[in-house]
Parts: sequence; structure tokens; C-alpha cells
Amino acid sequence: MKYRRLPLSLAALVLTVAAQAGAVASAELYQNQTYTYGRFEARIRFAASDGVISSFFLWKPGSEVAGTFWNELDFEKLGADCRLQTNPLYGSPVADHHVFATLDADLCGEYHTYTFEWAPSYIAYSVDGVEVRRDGEDTAAAFAQNAAAGMQIHFNIWPGDASFGGNFDAASLPLQQYISWVQYSSFADGAFTLQWREEFDGPALPSGWAVGNWASPKNGSTHQAANVGFVGGTAVLSLTADGAAPFAGTPPPDLNAGTDPGPGQSAGGSGGNPGTGGAAAPPPPPGIAGSSTGTDTPGNGASGSGNSGNSGNSGGSTAAPVNGTPPMSATGANAAGASATGTSAAPSGNRPLSSGGGGCSHVVSSSTRPAPAWLALAGAAFVAIRRSQRRLKKGRPESTDSIR
Repeated sequence: MKYRRLPLSLAALVLTVAAQAGAVASAELYQNQTYTYGRFEARIRFAASDGVISSFFLWKPGSEVAGTFWNELDFEKLGADCRLQTNPLYGSPVADHHVFATLDADLCGEYHTYTFEWAPSYIAYSVDGVEVRRDGEDTAAAFAQNAAAGMQIHFNIWPGDASFGGNFDAASLPLQQYISWVQYSSFADGAFTLQWREEFDGPALPSGWAVGNWASPKNGSTHQAANVGFVGGTAVLSLTADGAAPFAGTPPPDLNAGTDPGPGQSAGGSGGNPGTGGAAAPPPPPGIAGSSTGTDTPGNGASGSGNSGNSGNSGGSTAAPVNGTPPMSATGANAAGASATGTSAAPSGNRPLSSGGGGCSHVVSSSTRPAPAWLALAGAAFVAIRRSQRRLKKGRPESTDSIR
């Protein structure tokens, strides 16, 4: 077979696009585990600046494969004015259903709690406990019938263009998206039950989480592992010039942390009444504004074991998303430090609920000599003081003790 030479104009275009994707480094953080019906919540401060997409979304792995029914739910910050778009993307071929939420809130200058509620008869989206959108049975059926194996939790930041997101200017870099915590509550018999909460307290990638390493939508950047960091109990996703140093600053404090619904309130609401018991439903997935395509998609990685260790996540092979175009043979491998020694019931790395207030990643063997009583008491007091200091620092309510 003969290979034809590319026309000079086309070759120049290919080189330009490749150079553009390599000139900017973006970031994506996601959960290896998939989840079905439930409440998905995250406390986020989105990235500012025109042309920058900053998002929280749910994604069915493999949606990008030809002939597969696409399922995605998005919260997406767009434009210089930090507008919030909600979008349930679904269908074969995928169809866009985006709506802009009307909010009196500074999405890029403050933290807010974003919530998806996915139930058999509806999908709802809320911000700080106030529902901003609800899709009924038709939309819910599209997910119930085609995403029965569940969806993954994702966060990312990447550059858009005039057709989607605004007019990106590399002079605005570096930019960050901050995530204070993430939690998941399962849904059964009309009620939500909190299963785990991740507060990113460690310095490395938590077990059960992975990072992206593929080109972003619009091919304007490439996701880099170095652009996902964990500082002071906050996950930081950065958009930088390619090769720039990782984030080394201090995440902004959450000044309004006490106003979010909180884990105690959001854990027990009624599925049919989002106003009862706390946060309302989450917004739809980010995606195609008009004819533009949605958030890029990662693959599945096998989650590491352990309650709270910094385990590495060895990923399985991943199918390339239509927009992100990770190679079909790409792996979701993530080196993240030493693996945890404990085991956990809920997704690895997140703090599962238990009657004893949470699991422990270290178990003393029967051959280990017990510590003197005074030392045990001193240790317990030290732990209590440290937890209290951490809560005060992040402005979290006392009730978080029940899920740590």
C-alpha cells in the first residue's frame, strides 16, 4: 500500500494542533470505582478565567466506544463570568441537553457544595442544598437502562475555545480548581445512606483514585499527573504551561464552610423530596454546548486496597474517549506512594462508615505488647486535638467525626 504525502496545509494544521496540546498541561482526577443510584457531592472552588472549563461530572466508562449508549452528567463552569452549566449527555449518538443555572453565587471565588442525585425516577442537581434542575422519568430511564453498571466520579480543568468555554489566553496561567471533599451516599427504599467521604488529608493520591494522562477536549492540552496535587486537606487541579512546576502554594480557605449542607444533613434525605434531609440533586454532565463535545473520558483502573493509604492504582486498559482521545491501549496506572495495609468495604481509599466510626489502616498483631494505659490515653488525646485543629482549619462541622 502506498502512503500519500499530506498536503502542506494539512500537515501544518496537524503540527499546530499537536504543538498546542503539548504547550498547556491540564488535569483530571477520578474514582476508579463505579456507582449506581445515589447522591454524589463535592465541595469545590472552580477555576476562574475566560476559556477555562472547570468541572465535576459522572461518566459511564466506555461511553465513547462506537455503537455504545453514552451516559454522562455534568456540572461545568464556563466563561469569564463563571457561569454554571448542567448537562445530562446521553444517547446513541449522544445528545446535548445543557441548561445554564441562575445563581447568585461566586463559583470561582468561593467554595460551594455541588450535588447530583441519581434515582430510578429522576436526576436532580443542586448547589449548596438548593435544587437548580430536575430531569424526570424519561431522562432517568436513559440512565437506568443504559448505565446499570454505574458511573465514575470525575473532576477536571482544561482550556476551551470560542465555540465552547470562551476565549482561552495562556497568559492567564497558572489556574487552579480546589476540591475540599467528596462523598457518596447510596440510594435504596427511597432514602440515601452515606457510604464514604474523602477529605484528601494525605499528601499523595488516595487509594481508589486515579489521574488522567490524555489530551483534553478540543485538543488544547494534555492531562498531566503532576498537575494533580494534595495540599492541606485539599485536592488541587492545575492548568499550567507545559513543564511548569507543580502547585506549591496554599489552597484558599473555605470561608463559608459552615453554610454547606454537611455530611449529617445530606446523608439521610428522602429520594423523592430533595428538600428533606439536606442537599438536593446534582446537576447534569458537562458536555457539548451546541455542537461541541463534552468532557473527556478516562478509563477504569483497579483500585488499591486500604482505608486511607496512599496506594498506587494500577489501571487496566482504557478505551479512548471521543473527545479526550486517550490511546485505546493506554493504562490508568498511577504511582502514588506506599499502599495501605488495611482493607476497606466501601471503595478503596475512602473512609467507609462503620459502627465504630470508621476503619483503621493499621492492626496490632497478637504478638505486639500493648502500650501502658497512660500512653494510650495520651495518644487518644493527641489524635482528638489534631482532628479538632483540622476541622477548625477547614471550617467543617463536628458531625464529620461520624464518618472519619
